[in-house]
Amino acid sequence: MTALITGASVGIGRELARIFAENGHDLVLVARNLQQLEQVAAECRSLGTINARVLQKDLSNPDAAREIFERLKLDGVVVDVLVNNAGFGNYGRFTDVELDADIRLLQVNIVALTALTKLFLPPMLDRGAGRILNVASMAAFQAGPWMSTYYASKAYVLHFSEAIANECASRGVTVTALCPGPVKTEFQSRAGIHGSRLFKGNAAMDARTVAQAGYRGLMRGRRIVVPGLSNAMLVRFSRFVPRRLATFIAGKMNKVH
Repeated sequence: MTALITGASVGIGRELARIFAENGHDLVLVARNLQQLEQVAAECRSLGTINARVLQKDLSNPDAAREIFERLKLDGVVVDVLVNNAGFGNYGRFTDVELDADIRLLQVNIVALTALTKLFLPPMLDRGAGRILNVASMAAFQAGPWMSTYYASKAYVLHFSEAIANECASRGVTVTALCPGPVKTEFQSRAGIHGSRLFKGNAAMDARTVAQAGYRGLMRGRRIVVPGLSNAMLVRFSRFVPRRLATFIAGKMNKVH
């Protein structure tokens, strides 16, 4: 079985690649940084995978998803598991964040994820077998001041995943949304939120733990996975909190002091 993993060079994506390798999957690893990808591929080969190919692609390029699909189709690679992990966040007041930065975020977090799913899902349905893991976030359950487009993009990922999971029910394909809370990765440095309350203390989980939870949930066919008992409880609790209050709290947690 072959798993295609985007954003595989660092963080959750890298740990997911290692876990799939440990479980004997062939891999197609996608990211922008070729050197880091080659390193991850070498790690995966040492862990037991037979084939670990790399594709250097920038998913902020609107043509990237189709290029990936066409390249693998030409090479006769059948993708059994699609992992849409690539994504990033922008920090700042909405009016202060550059338009191009938000467009790149939406292209990677939403458009590329949707395009890859659109391309790889039909062959899975034709075979009557396949799995899709979309990496969302606890941010998907509420609005997030100071990271408005990121939170909104993850809400899309969650709702999109739930919808197509329903459409694919009884057709042999499962769709899982992984919704972690804060994770110790390069995400916070790229987003510029090191100083926020989200990452103070020991609140952030390590990427390996999150990836393991995602892999287990994917293989069990779960539709939503929220790693960590406290995070799962927060998600349940948020259903009973007025949306305006939840948004206020999220803004307080996100703001860099």
